[in-house]
Amino acid sequence: MDTSWRGGAAAVATLTFDVDAEAPILAHGAHYASHASTMTHQSYGPDVGVPRILDLLDETGVPATFFVPGWVAEQRPGLAASIIERGHEVAHHSYSHRPPTEMTAAEEREDFERAMDVFASQGVPVRGHRSANWSSTWLTPSLVAEYDLLYDSSLMGDDRPYSLRTEAGTVVELPVHWSLDDWEQYAFLPAPHIGQVIESPRKVLEMWTDELDAMRHYGCLFNLTTHPFLSGRPSRAVGLRKLIEHAQNRGDVRFAKCSDVASAARADASLPLRDSAPPTPAGPPRQP
Repeated sequence: MDTSWRGGAAAVATLTFDVDAEAPILAHGAHYASHASTMTHQSYGPDVGVPRILDLLDETGVPATFFVPGWVAEQRPGLAASIIERGHEVAHHSYSHRPPTEMTAAEEREDFERAMDVFASQGVPVRGHRSANWSSTWLTPSLVAEYDLLYDSSLMGDDRPYSLRTEAGTVVELPVHWSLDDWEQYAFLPAPHIGQVIESPRKVLEMWTDELDAMRHYGCLFNLTTHPFLSGRPSRAVGLRKLIEHAQNRGDVRFAKCSDVASAARADASLPLRDSAPPTPAGPPRQP
């Protein structure tokens, strides 16, 4: 009997959706609130993209994880609960979507705790975390452990889960990568400048199916990051459906919520254990 985190599957797939809405744009500057086109570009995510994606997941029978900033949950009080009611997971994605690397340690803690308070006030359980822009500091995993969350999904140290040792305890890391992020494929916005590409979903589907098949060979975690204001658009949603169907037709890929993968990983005695600590920079060059 396979007791590894994969549970006998060739690869495990986690479909994750970062429900950022207006938060990342307002993190660039509060004055963007007056930009109606920009704000509606972002609100498309929770208003149109999320319902479309939830229907797609129902139709394909696949569980997923939705990373929601606390501010977004606060502005749309029923959103997080509606995701859970459909059988999916909601996870912590900061409060304001400000990158931790742009905050002091005190500011990062305050932002983290504020999101926890929002989810607690709404009765929404959260077991995992993802940094805004994946821009973690070395403090970030310690906060995840301190607040007794099971996992983080922001770092890139592997293509399989690993354990991360922090001063506050150990957390499971579910690693990500830019090649499995729709932001790099579809993000276009003139102001603020957040991207300048609009790729064909055919090209994106080819890249992602190739990566999935390679990960089946190597026994990896296919941790896909998408954004409802991007991948919720019609042709992209169809491309996502084709990706799911490709994985299902392979017959050896297991879809799971991030918390379920992290629970299996925590029980896997063979999981690598790494420290959450910065490397020691090289000293100044020696004088001749």
